[in-house]
Amino acid sequence: MGQAVWSGSITFGLVNIPVRLYPATQPKDVRFHLYDRRTGKRVRYERVTRAEEAATFAPEPAFPLPTDETQAEPAPATGSAPEIVRESVRGAQPVDAYEVVRGVELPEGHLVTLTEEEFVSLVPERSRTIELEEFVKLAEIDPVFYEKSYHVAPVRRMGAEKPYVLLLKALQSAGMVGIGRFVLRTKPHLVAIRPLENTLALETLFFGDEVRNPDEFAVRPTDVAVSDREVKMARQLIGALATEWSPTTHADAYREELLTLLRSKSPAASAPLVEPSAVSDISDLMDALRTSVEAAKQRQRSKPSSKRAG
Repeated sequence: MGQAVWSGSITFGLVNIPVRLYPATQPKDVRFHLYDRRTGKRVRYERVTRAEEAATFAPEPAFPLPTDETQAEPAPATGSAPEIVRESVRGAQPVDAYEVVRGVELPEGHLVTLTEEEFVSLVPERSRTIELEEFVKLAEIDPVFYEKSYHVAPVRRMGAEKPYVLLLKALQSAGMVGIGRFVLRTKPHLVAIRPLENTLALETLFFGDEVRNPDEFAVRPTDVAVSDREVKMARQLIGALATEWSPTTHADAYREELLTLLRSKSPAASAPLVEPSAVSDISDLMDALRTSVEAAKQRQRSKPSSKRAG
């Protein structure tokens, strides 16, 4: 069954149903990692700033811009082609986590930043209850509003089965869905509880202002001349291709071809085991430790004091 992503209760009126949510879909995209073919190591990503990139906003006095020593080296002033410079080696300045702020450009064009403390102060608390505030006809909700699907399961041995089945049968007979709100992880969601054949499903919905007005792209039927004969022929074509919906007949051919290709290739050779070296490596280790200690001390000196941070 997998791990539930949320547990709590659905309430309508005075009826309380302890439930758990499970994702209804399981994407099976083939996901690749990136490797350096020269070393066989995973490619990692770091927080960095580019030396040649202009500042978006004025830095705080405690955090000056990088000095000239950290700027990217200029290309040689010769007639030969300039050397290709890797961003990850030159012109990149690592950024510590405490120096990062969140920034958003408002519709007016102004950039506004938030500290992590300011951002966390507005994060909504996790919900324990989904209160169904209203009921609407399922057909009235355009599929464009559906965001993600979950299966709703009653919590066993807590007396949830009977009110669960009661809500399921009531929604089925009424042809309606229940609308409510809850917070999943840290994001508020508008949701629809709808009946399936034997279970309840929860659909997270896009909010009204998140769905674009289709009139932006619409073609008015009155502006295009279409004859009754053309409509009749189109309906005949639709009727000839009409069938019952069967999701099992629609496979991802690209994914299958990609997996076939991957299975046909020989596995990458394992990296050789590196035996512990002799005493000569101790000096290298000590140098690395000294460099790390100095870097840590430098970061500590550059951190804002607790007095100024408060």
